[in-house]
Amino acid sequence: MTQELDLDAVIRRRIRGLRLARGWSLDALAARCHLSPSTLSRLETGHRRIALDQLVPIARALDTSLDQLVESPEDEDVVIRPQPSSTPGLTMWLLSSERALHGMTVAKMRILPGPPPAPDRLAVHPGRDWFTVLSGTARLHLGERVVLVEAGQAAQFSTMVPHAIVAQGGPVEILTVLDHDGERAHLHADEPAEERRGPAPADRPAPDPAG
Repeated sequence: MTQELDLDAVIRRRIRGLRLARGWSLDALAARCHLSPSTLSRLETGHRRIALDQLVPIARALDTSLDQLVESPEDEDVVIRPQPSSTPGLTMWLLSSERALHGMTVAKMRILPGPPPAPDRLAVHPGRDWFTVLSGTARLHLGERVVLVEAGQAAQFSTMVPHAIVAQGGPVEILTVLDHDGERAHLHADEPAEERRGPAPADRPAPDPAG
């Protein structure tokens, strides 16, 4: 019973916190979820019982999902313990959980030097990618352009431009943030190359790690 009351209080704080983060008054949120401001106020303050048929429109109005709104704060391990995953020329550590915010994947990658990628083997997929160089120098291929990204610098680019990241002059370590399309294209090495729309691992010593 105590656990139910604790979760109930967490849900109420989430509703209020998300509303205030958007700068909305009670009236503004109430209008978006078709509840009266007084009903919404009583929900937030604990003076009204929370009902599922009320949570659904509230979650939708706050641009979140029902399961995120009601998930237990004890369900998820806060500490992520990444394990290295290696392919020829690349070692990767996933630093985000499967339930990462907005489906974004955070990964650390160590790339070994290799030959320049062939132009017809550059990856293309929807979205935008971002990475920062932790150590070494990354050579970013964007279509016909080559951009050197030094340690401490970051790069962001449209992934509709054919692209690849390789090491320049020695190993390079990067921290990258990938959206869903970037994850499919660059982290799922076991999928067929035509599905990933990128080069097959056997065709390149240093796989394109971020994009």
